[in-house]
Amino acid sequence: MSRPIEDYALIGDGNTAALVSRDGSIDWLCWPRFDDDACFAALLGTSDNGCWTIAPAGRIVRQARRYQEDTLVLESDFEVDGGAVRVTDFMPVGDGPRSLVRIVTGLGGVVDMRSELRLRFNYGELEPLIERIGGELHACIGPDRVVLRTGIGMDVSNGAMHARFIVKAGECVSFALSYARAHEAPPAPLDALPALRDTQRFWRDWIARFDDNRTAWPQAVRRSLLTLKALMHHRTGAIVAAPTTSLPEAPGGRLNWDYRYAWLRDTSFAMVALLNAGYHEEARAWRDWLLRTIASAPEHSRIMYRVDGGRHLREWTVDWLPGHRYAKPVRVGNAAAHQHQLDVLGEVIDCLDVARRGGLAPADHEGLIETRIVEHLEKVWRLPGAGIWESRGEPRHYTYSRVMLWVALDRFLNHRAAEGGPSPLVERMAALREHIRDEVLREGWNAGLGSFTQYYGSEAFDASLLLMPLVGFLSADDPRMASTIERIRRDLCEDGLIRRRKRHAGDSNEGTFLACSCWTADCLNLQGRSEDARQQFERVLATANDVGLFSEQYNAQRRELAGNFPQALSHLAVVNTALGLCGRTLQRGGG
Repeated sequence: MSRPIEDYALIGDGNTAALVSRDGSIDWLCWPRFDDDACFAALLGTSDNGCWTIAPAGRIVRQARRYQEDTLVLESDFEVDGGAVRVTDFMPVGDGPRSLVRIVTGLGGVVDMRSELRLRFNYGELEPLIERIGGELHACIGPDRVVLRTGIGMDVSNGAMHARFIVKAGECVSFALSYARAHEAPPAPLDALPALRDTQRFWRDWIARFDDNRTAWPQAVRRSLLTLKALMHHRTGAIVAAPTTSLPEAPGGRLNWDYRYAWLRDTSFAMVALLNAGYHEEARAWRDWLLRTIASAPEHSRIMYRVDGGRHLREWTVDWLPGHRYAKPVRVGNAAAHQHQLDVLGEVIDCLDVARRGGLAPADHEGLIETRIVEHLEKVWRLPGAGIWESRGEPRHYTYSRVMLWVALDRFLNHRAAEGGPSPLVERMAALREHIRDEVLREGWNAGLGSFTQYYGSEAFDASLLLMPLVGFLSADDPRMASTIERIRRDLCEDGLIRRRKRHAGDSNEGTFLACSCWTADCLNLQGRSEDARQQFERVLATANDVGLFSEQYNAQRRELAGNFPQALSHLAVVNTALGLCGRTLQRGGG
């Protein structure tokens, strides 16, 4: 049976990422890129679907794990009767072969260890051909080749590579697993200890740019920033929403989605977090990826893309995988990419506005792309859509989507006002901006409920409404906004955290949304209720697992993380809120 999500830690190299369980098993890895096929898929199935376990062969009496300080290098300590060992896991960064390195170090006594490496390509389905070439083991199938190099003898049986070995105090045994395309030369050998030192230096040099004095929660921010860096594709600048697919939002349910792609909606959140934390280079790379991806054809834009800007994300189900804790289906690809969500283009223009205010020089063709976007929005703004939660039901006029249309026009007009005088386009956009604002205040407000609603003509409300003051549409102190915030806190709160929408009879047990809980803290802070805001934020921080990672959701009833993991939006929200609660920072609404 699958392990709880919080049992996992993340390691990565800026191309892809792996999840390592508490008991020393790597249960998820897609090679060579985040959005490629998995060769370890036990996370969504069983060990027969691919994993790599290194652990003591005997009974473990005590274990602990941690990241080495300011790195993505994971240490897992195991104590048995008669000895103790440490397994150090990392993925080297840089331009060398894509590799996964595991170093076993004796801490005391003598420990009998076992290693079992079971590669299964195509999401746990295909067993490769394993050959011994010299002192190496090569596993090949189709386009993929993986090479295992280690100083101990390995046996091959039943489609797996096995070893039993003894580690004494002070001894080290290293394993390097490297990837290459099958038609290319095998990956070059890797020296584990120099690779470890280079990887430690990379992460520590990167996070050293963050000033701890910016926040009262420096360790949470540092870990979130390191996690976000691990989710950034180092060549393109794209940030994946999560390195996983189909980790369920509700136990045993069907809310299982593929998040290994880059969402345009996350752009402004990412830009604020990176600029506020001092990472202009990463913010610029993300902005440039965004502009390349949209180009001059906003009418053909998608809400998400592959990390290289590719747009083909056909959704299909992996029927041979039973799912995490038997939650089916397991999905690859995401059909929501085709949805009509006009708010996403508002996020794009807001992102460009945040970048300019944050000190980034405008990119080539930035003004042209902005103009093309607002001209497109002028034609299609009346169309209903799927909304921020990517509903697969009837398209509706979602209030937050309309707000983001207003944001697109507002930021565009502010930029044009700073550059020059009026024009026919500016005059039309100014009139449309005021029309949309009046419409939202009229159609999105329900006087009987004393709240804005999720979509026009509805009595439902959801946590996306918390973003209205955060993007500058209304002040958090406006009586209508204040009433909406309090209704959300009253009716969507569960164990101090915020659900994205109200639970109804028969609903699956979907968890609370950690980003929404951070948005609540941000709203309270804007209202001057600093102590309430801090308490709300610290409730979010309490949901992190033992190595500081957040999922998309937290199931308050089951006391466990839920949804894809680790989730970029949750970590972005933690960074933004932690910095925002401790002083004046760059805000999406122009503050």
